[in-house]
Amino acid sequence: MPAAAIPTSGIILPMDEDFMREALTLAREAATVDEVPVGAVLVLDGTVVGRGFNQPIGRHDPTAHAEVMALRDAAARLGNYRLPGSTLYVTLEPCVMCAGAMMHARVGRIVFGARDPKTGAAGSVVDLFGEARLNHHADIVGGVLADECGALLSGFFAARRAKTALV
Repeated sequence: MPAAAIPTSGIILPMDEDFMREALTLAREAATVDEVPVGAVLVLDGTVVGRGFNQPIGRHDPTAHAEVMALRDAAARLGNYRLPGSTLYVTLEPCVMCAGAMMHARVGRIVFGARDPKTGAAGSVVDLFGEARLNHHADIVGGVLADECGALLSGFFAARRAKTALV
């Protein structure tokens, strides 16, 4: 299914592209330290309150995904692990771990760029946010700046393969 066909329960808002561009800036920062280029920002009342980019390699931490880093940053700044009414922008569809963290934090809306056909938990592989048996549900919007987000990832992995081929 093409990226534009991902089922969503929400609509794209005018500021979604602006915040996704901030997440893309963080994704590029991840790439500069040889991490998979995924970035995330958490927004509350129109203000970025949390930022993160992938860091599992550098931190030796399998949970240091961009979304988790943004949630940690926001929770520390706000002094609360619950983040109701917030929107998390991430350049790649969340995985199961990140989707679970967002649910526990009570994030109200998740906006992602590129879909992840291997581990996506917002409709590509599974849809945890649509699972009626779970106690928290968020509004999901997929495909915001999907081409740009996907190109960043594709370019990163192409460069990594090329580098490996030279060795």
